Amino acid sequence: MNVFLAGTAGVVAVDGTVIVELIAFLAMLAILARYVYPDLVKRAEARRQAIAAELKEAEKARAEAEERLKQAEAHLTDARKTAQGVIEAAAKSAEQLRQEMRQKAEEETKRTVEAARKEIEAERDKAVRSVRSEVAELVVAATEKVIGETLDDDKHRRLIEKAIAEVAGGDSRS
Repeated sequence: MNVFLAGTAGVVAVDGTVIVELIAFLAMLAILARYVYPDLVKRAEARRQAIAAELKEAEKARAEAEERLKQAEAHLTDARKTAQGVIEAAAKSAEQLRQEMRQKAEEETKRTVEAARKEIEAERDKAVRSVRSEVAELVVAATEKVIGETLDDDKHRRLIEKAIAEVAGGDSRS
């Protein structure tokens, strides 16, 4: 019969090999804890620090990108304001030019109308002088025929003035 040191416990038998296995396990655990585990912890910590640094860099890059975006939006807004100002100035300038052109056209029209009026007045005066001259000649000719003599210059002038006054006044009976 076999004598067991610790007895039997179900499927696992406790004998001398279990103690050796337990000592080997503890020795392995001590070696791992002394030499392997610190290296794993160092590597894990280095990896964690590297990831943290990369995250910090990514956050910094994101913040810089956001700042650049804000600056670009500010520049775009300024450019739009400047463009709007240029457009408004151009529209104002165009309106002012349009007003000046209209004013010049009106002034030119007034000058043309005034010149035409003066020309018409001059032509009317010329026509009146021509008619008066012809009427005077007709009056002198008719008077010479009626009187049968030539009038002296003074009588001639008075007779012409009287005839012109009658023609101008519309009174041909006097």
